[in-house]
Amino acid sequence: MDATDTKILMLLQDNADISIAELAQRVNLSQTPCWKRVQRLEATGVIQKRVALVDPDKVGLGLTVFTSIEIADHSGQGLQHFADIVLAMPEVMEFYRMAGDVDYMLRVVVPDMAAYDAFYKRLIDAVPLKNVTSRFAMQRVKFTTAYALMPSAR
Repeated sequence: MDATDTKILMLLQDNADISIAELAQRVNLSQTPCWKRVQRLEATGVIQKRVALVDPDKVGLGLTVFTSIEIADHSGQGLQHFADIVLAMPEVMEFYRMAGDVDYMLRVVVPDMAAYDAFYKRLIDAVPLKNVTSRFAMQRVKFTTAYALMPSAR
C-alpha cells in the first residue's frame, strides 16, 4: 500500500459514495488506474465493505451501554460458547476480548433502559458469568468510523 492508496482510503472513509471520476481527480490518477486500486483494496480485504451510517437516535435506539464482563469458564469451550451467545445478540454493536481485569467489553445499543434490562436478563440466563458491569453513555461527544491514516502509510 502506497501514499495514493492511503489517500483513496481517506477519501472513501469520508464518503464511500464518491464517484470514481472524482476520486481519481482528487488523488491525481486517471479513472481506470484509480478504479483498479479500489478493486485491489476490496479484493485484499483492506476495504471490507461499504455501508450507510445510521443515526441511532433517529431510529429509536437512544441508549448506548458499555458492558464489561468477567466470565466464569475460561476453557476453550467456555470462551467459544460465550462468544457464540453474544454474537447472536443483535443489540451488541461491538464485542472485544480484553486483557486486564475484565474478559470482554461490549457496546450495546438499545431503545431504552427496559430494553437493556431484557438484554441483560437474556445474557445472564444464557451463560454463567462472574461479574457484569454496565456503564451508560449520557452523551455521544465524538463518533467516527474513519481510521486516522497517515499519507505515508505503507
